[in-house]
This record gives sequence, structure tokens and C-alpha cells, in this order.
Amino acid sequence: MLGPRVWSSVRQGLSRALSSTVGGWASGEGRKVDISGIYPPVTTPFTATAEVDYGKLEENLHKLSTFPFRATQATVEMTVSMAQVGADAAMVVTPCYYHGRMNSAALIHHYTKVADLSPIPVVLYSVPANTGLDLPVDAVVTLSKHPNIVGIKDSGGDVTRIGLIVHKTRRQDFQVLAGSAGFLLASYAVGAVGGVCALANVLGAQVCQLERLCLTGQWEDAQKLQHRLIEPNTARSTLSQHLKRGKSEIFRPLCGRKLSSRYFLFPSSFPPYSGFREMLRLLEHDGGQAWEEAC
Repeated sequence: MLGPRVWSSVRQGLSRALSSTVGGWASGEGRKVDISGIYPPVTTPFTATAEVDYGKLEENLHKLSTFPFRATQATVEMTVSMAQVGADAAMVVTPCYYHGRMNSAALIHHYTKVADLSPIPVVLYSVPANTGLDLPVDAVVTLSKHPNIVGIKDSGGDVTRIGLIVHKTRRQDFQVLAGSAGFLLASYAVGAVGGVCALANVLGAQVCQLERLCLTGQWEDAQKLQHRLIEPNTARSTLSQHLKRGKSEIFRPLCGRKLSSRYFLFPSSFPPYSGFREMLRLLEHDGGQAWEEAC
């Protein structure tokens, strides 16, 4: 979870990024909605005092549990419903149930239908580790021309592919987001505009600092920070896998204005992953300053 000040600054950043052309398609004045920046992929609602709003969280989970997934029409209905409750943009994962039938033509048809009917901008989402399906580059290039498709989150980790997408869509108003902090620097180097990084939920200030270093061309310092974030990012991925298996006792973060190792409790049976140790070192070392900085 992000510290209160970091979370506040992230929310302000998201508000700035998505407020300019929210409400669907670009009006023709300027570019499509700007999705650049660092996004922690959370759906957790917070109160004005940065506490988890458990009542709203329960409502959200109930709403999401009622939505069918995968089919084009169901995706359209879900997107419209999300817009009605205040979503600024919709990140739409590739349909993958009929994996053998999901060629470029089928995917282009699916996303075009969704984007045509969505009242809010659409971001393509390719996550082959979970779907077994990579959104083909040729399909991305075609879809980048749609006025209501503003970009893609690519979680595959193939920096060559990310660079190729940036290159082939350079004449379109289309933005590319890295899907992990593990390859964030490399993605910025080939033209990405930001990332949806789960690690930002724990090391938000550090991930945002990496963004600043890349945007200001401080590549040597960016490389050093990227190296330090690789193991924590891998550990975060391991943690997610355990939590998805119901082992929520493994990692218990306690809220505080500043985070330090005393707020993280591990059972004695938990493997001593070096990535977690590095994560805690980053929190301890930078906690006195980085968590106080605006993200």
C-alpha cells in the first residue's frame, strides 16, 4: 500500500492526466487523453484521510462479481457500466477463452466494437503470462488508428516488441505503458510514456523517482535505481502468487505515515527471499525522505 502522501500525489497525478479529455473520444482539439505516468494497479477505494474504505471496497467487489467476462458484448456492457460509476478510461484485456480463434482479425473486431460503443477512452491490455495470448503488433498498429483507443499496457516484458509498437504507431496519437517496474527503464528508453507497476503499491516514491530520472535523461542514476528495483519487483510477483493462493498471512503491511521494516511481519516459515530484504532496505533507507516527497 502506498504511504498517505505518496498515494495523495499519485491520485493528483492521475486526476491531472485523465481530466483533460475525459468523457469519451477526443474532441479534435489537441491529442487524445494523456495516459502517461506511473499507475499503481489498485482498485482499493480510500477515504479522504487515506484510509481503506472497506464499505466501498465491498460494493466494488459485489459490482465486479456480477459482470460476465470475455464476450465482446459483455465487455461493452461492463465498460459502459464502469463509465457510469465514474471510470475515466477502460483497460481492456485480450479475450482469450477461444485461444485458437483469437487471430489479428478477431482481436481487431473485438476491440473496435468495444471502442466504438465505449463512452470513455480504451487502453489495450496484453498480458500473455495470464492469457496465453500476445496481442499481435499488426493488430495494435491497426487499432492505434481508432479515435477512442488511446494506448496499450504491455506486460509481456519484450522490450523489442514495445519499441516496435512505439515505432509503428509513432504517427498516431497512441501511448505505450510498461506493465511492470522490472522493465520500466528499458521501456522508457524505447519510447514508452509510463507504466502500470504493481511495485508502486509498495515502493511508490522509488518507482516515480525512476520515472523522473528517465524523463530528465539521467540514465546512469536511472540504471542504478532500476537495478535495485528488480529483486523487489520479483519478490512482489512471488507475493502476489502466494496471496492468490489464499496465503494472506505471508505478508502483512501495517499502515503508517512512513514505512519501515518493523511494519512488515513475516512468519518463520516464509523463505528469506533476497528481493524482500532489498525492498525493506529501500523502505528503510529512503523512507525518511522519499516517502515525504511528492510523487
